[in-house]
Amino acid sequence: MGVLVAFCRSPGHDFSKRPMPEGRLVAGIGLEGDAHAGATVQHRSRVMRDPRQPNLRQVHLIAEELLADLRARGFRVKAGSLGENFTTRGVNLLALPAGTLLRIGCGAAVRVTGLRNPCRQLDDFAPGLMAALLEHRPGGALQRLAGVMGVVEAGGTVRPGDRVTVELPPLPWRTLEPV
Repeated sequence: MGVLVAFCRSPGHDFSKRPMPEGRLVAGIGLEGDAHAGATVQHRSRVMRDPRQPNLRQVHLIAEELLADLRARGFRVKAGSLGENFTTRGVNLLALPAGTLLRIGCGAAVRVTGLRNPCRQLDDFAPGLMAALLEHRPGGALQRLAGVMGVVEAGGTVRPGDRVTVELPPLPWRTLEPV
């Protein structure tokens, strides 16, 4: 079990999002008042390719443990800095299989769809940040560390301090891929 450390949103397509005292998740849409909410894709580069695609990136979650590691390496990051909606503690987001359900607070739920693919905007925010969020594993595999994306399965109000519980999907598990 983990905890929601921060909740952030932005009505515009800004890189960073602002911490909020609470917010409302809407099933099938995302986070009320956030630029990335919608049943179809809202990320500008993906809209240009095909605006009818389903939105598998309604919300972005990142671990506070990652932000703490980045701060220890000299990056000035805090909740919302990397565009995430939810900053969690105590949940190993990157180890979850695709389809994992994260229950947040009293009734809200987010289904994990995949990994956030780090982009060059990270280096615009802080030089070297993109490289810090890509790790080469033994054998050459690339591990993306910039958090996970999800869709809202059940709506509800969320606040910092809410519990985050993990419900794994049925076996066989699918490894997270970039979405």
